[in-house]
Amino acid sequence: MKKFKRISILLLVTLMLVACSGGGKSEENKKLVVYSPNSEGLINAVVPLFEEKTGIKVEVISAGTGELVKRIQSEKENPYGDVLFGGTYTQYISNKDLFEPYVSKEDANVVDEYKNDTGYITYTVLDGSVLIVNKELTKDLKIESYEDLLQPELKGKIATADPSNSSSAFAQLTNILLAMSPDDDYMNDVAWDYVGKLIQQWDGKIQSGSSSVYKSVVDGEMWVGLTYEDPVAKLVKDGAKNVEIVYPKEGSVFLPAGSGIIKNAKNKENAELFIDFLLTEEVQNIFGSELTNRPVRKGATTGDHLKDYSTLPLIYEDMEYVYQNKTQLVERYTKLFAELQ
Repeated sequence: MKKFKRISILLLVTLMLVACSGGGKSEENKKLVVYSPNSEGLINAVVPLFEEKTGIKVEVISAGTGELVKRIQSEKENPYGDVLFGGTYTQYISNKDLFEPYVSKEDANVVDEYKNDTGYITYTVLDGSVLIVNKELTKDLKIESYEDLLQPELKGKIATADPSNSSSAFAQLTNILLAMSPDDDYMNDVAWDYVGKLIQQWDGKIQSGSSSVYKSVVDGEMWVGLTYEDPVAKLVKDGAKNVEIVYPKEGSVFLPAGSGIIKNAKNKENAELFIDFLLTEEVQNIFGSELTNRPVRKGATTGDHLKDYSTLPLIYEDMEYVYQNKTQLVERYTKLFAELQ
């Protein structure tokens, strides 16, 4: 009987040790470190839901994309982060050695133009170059295209940031060059002739940054702005009645924001789950309906503040070309701007 008790006690102790050991390992495996430049709204829409669905505890470290990429570089030998959630094509392609190859099992559900063709960048949302128009101040004008911006009444009334130091303004420049070129050539003289005419319409007025562009139109200081979809959609969603989004007839370029798994991530399996999660129907519907981030998933739901993607006049940027030739494009713009002042 005593022998039986001793065996039972030993067995119980052994089971407790195994349980404690297994529990510790399980907790360690239920961790994910996410670096993200995204807005608080976007992070809060994704991370708590991912934790709820998976039981994985997420630590979020927020900073600008450039700062986070530098951190990943400095931690290269011993990475702390597992995923970079956010950032542009350029930021990934110029740091491809910092990311693990991974193509999500959800990639087949992404619209064809934004599937993972690099092997390591998973595009999650899109943002397009658009016009913000003050409906009250332009009620006697038709503004449906880039060509319409050359109307004499709009001289000095068009808000823009500087393409040489604003990413959204540079995106507008390349969108315009592609849209106004007869042969899809970013260096085509016809397209650059239009850019020169548009610069003259600005009348020397350049906004201090991208947010100043749409704010100046909402406040009535300017009539039209060269901007991007997300903040204007948010204004419309939040009830701004005096402005609307115009997608130029010549075509809007939508550029993707991506995510990637950090090279040698300590929680790689959880990182893969997170990347998959970002492309699920549930999350993509949240992006398009509850937020103002245009989803990349086919058939994802969007709210009334976003027009259906399939109805938009779209053109597609050669992202690799623009990445390789950005300096040349900026220099040509800067020289042209200076000549016209």
